[in-house]
Amino acid sequence: MIPQICQKCQSSFSAYLDGAVSGKHMQQIARHLDTCAPCTQEFAAMRAVQQSLATLGPAKAPADLGLKLRLAISHEQARRKSSWLDSMALKWDNAIRPMLVQVSAGFAGAVILVGGIGLLLGMVAAPEPVMANDEPLGAMTAPHYLYSVDNPRAILTDHDSVIVVEAYVNAQGRVYDYNIVSGPDDPAVHSQVLDQLLMSVYEPASVFGAPVRGRVVLTFSGISVHG
Repeated sequence: MIPQICQKCQSSFSAYLDGAVSGKHMQQIARHLDTCAPCTQEFAAMRAVQQSLATLGPAKAPADLGLKLRLAISHEQARRKSSWLDSMALKWDNAIRPMLVQVSAGFAGAVILVGGIGLLLGMVAAPEPVMANDEPLGAMTAPHYLYSVDNPRAILTDHDSVIVVEAYVNAQGRVYDYNIVSGPDDPAVHSQVLDQLLMSVYEPASVFGAPVRGRVVLTFSGISVHG
């Protein structure tokens, strides 16, 4: 039977990964994961699934999408105009042309008929121009550090080192998860890194101007507490 504290912790994993928990609750979950192997394994599996989905990324719009949309609109307008002209040509064939034939086969009637057909052909053969100076539809941006509510400081470690951290930033610009990629990896270091990440605010990643979750790589200086 799963202990109650583990059930409570695991039920918060989804919100924790989405950055939808308070800073205090995030610290509680992080401390529990440091001491509970089953919960750590469960969380790692859930995070692996999320990371696999994140690597897929959003579908990138083709560079010529704007031009294609303009061409499609232009063709639709030309099609509607052509349908209107076809209707006018049908009325011409059913009403005006028989009258001209019945009047006479004279030169004047032929001139009028040819002139009318030429006018219709000229209107059909002159579709609206398509402008190719499309505006950029958008871009993808990564998270950018804005500020911290606490002064950034070095991480105290057993020996001088550089600590590289991969942080996950939600659409509100707050870190909701992290992973130490390089450097000391012990509870004391985790606690200090987590404290600084929780105090940091980022401009979130964006896709075509809409904020989305993203990742950022951070570097901390590890200073030895000895000597």
